[in-house]
Amino acid sequence: MGEIQADFFEGVGDDSLPFDTQSIDGTITTVGDKIYVIGGGSNDETDGIDVRIFNKSKGKWDVPTTLGTKPAQCKGHSAVLLNNDRILILKKDSTPDDCTWFLEVDTPYVREKKEKMGTEVVAWSKGVKAHAPKPIVISGPSGVGKGTLISKLMKEFPSTFGFSVSHTTRAPREKEVDGVHYHFAERTSMEKEIRDGKFLESASVHGNLYGTSIEAVEVVSDAGKRCVLDIDVQGARSVRTCSLDAIYIFICPPSFEELEKRLRARGTETEEQVQKRLRNAKIELEEGKSSGLFDHILVNCDLEICYQTLKKLLGLDGCTGTTPIDGSSVKNVELPNGHSISEVNQKIFIHCVTADPGKKNLFVLDVSSLKGGAPGRTRGLNMYAIDPFANCLNGGLKETNCLNGGLERDANGIILT
Repeated sequence: MGEIQADFFEGVGDDSLPFDTQSIDGTITTVGDKIYVIGGGSNDETDGIDVRIFNKSKGKWDVPTTLGTKPAQCKGHSAVLLNNDRILILKKDSTPDDCTWFLEVDTPYVREKKEKMGTEVVAWSKGVKAHAPKPIVISGPSGVGKGTLISKLMKEFPSTFGFSVSHTTRAPREKEVDGVHYHFAERTSMEKEIRDGKFLESASVHGNLYGTSIEAVEVVSDAGKRCVLDIDVQGARSVRTCSLDAIYIFICPPSFEELEKRLRARGTETEEQVQKRLRNAKIELEEGKSSGLFDHILVNCDLEICYQTLKKLLGLDGCTGTTPIDGSSVKNVELPNGHSISEVNQKIFIHCVTADPGKKNLFVLDVSSLKGGAPGRTRGLNMYAIDPFANCLNGGLKETNCLNGGLERDANGIILT
């Protein structure tokens, strides 16, 4: 799976490890009293990269609960610990958009899940170079007009906003298209993905599961668009517990009487359904206004005025709607199989071996501006090539064998090869 790199990254030699490293086909990273062995634990390529933990204080192995989407197995990888809470994985001979991953081992998200589950937990997230605009979570009781507001946003700013497609276990109705109206899923499959931490929120409605997957939101962000989520207050609360950095907006009516009037004017529900929606609306209005869950509360007295206020909140007043807010792509750098890495001051130096023995490539991966993380993407990577013969490399390298590839400096600070 990959070479053992514990002695390079963690400052411990093979003799100090409490197990035979020759039997380990993967990378080894020590974090406190735990040793994380990544890779080499499964022969099933469809199962993704495996993670095991050796607890030094207990003297035993643990197989952690793994959340998020596992990276596919590869021919090898390098690993380096960042901030003592996550491990950067660089896959070898992988496609540019699949080479950078993060295994979170002690982030707030992992600690929260560990306490809730009562077991060891790790969480994967894919590294993405471009930043993404904050998603927008819009909630409000049925009949308040939030669907109309979202439709107006989509129509005026088609290249700026994207709507996340929800999952459901119910059967598709006539003219509904899988992947467009909903992702129609098998119940057992959706339940497993919910347990694996792949959903931001989910709920059972009339015997069927509904939910918003992390991937559905990230696909919109990967396209450089701002994702809009139309979910209830309970779902918004669930999303708040994740690392998704979003703007939370609650739409409420000018009065409860006006909301009832609007619901009845639609003429689409029976009296029993209207009464149920009104009961739910009372609960949602109370929670939405008093819980501190939402960043902004808009009162929809007049639809057009409310829409203009919404645009101002999102910084859209005066925009033409022809250009995405953010998400400009950064060209990926494909790494060859032969490379070694080191970390200095939140910069990862990647020394690549090429087919030409007289040629060496040196890349820098800047991880100083990371945002997001499990259970979604880790964004903000910046990778660029540099001249291995250049002076000082911005002061990043020390005068030692810190590239693990035999690179040293002479008295003038020039890298020797």
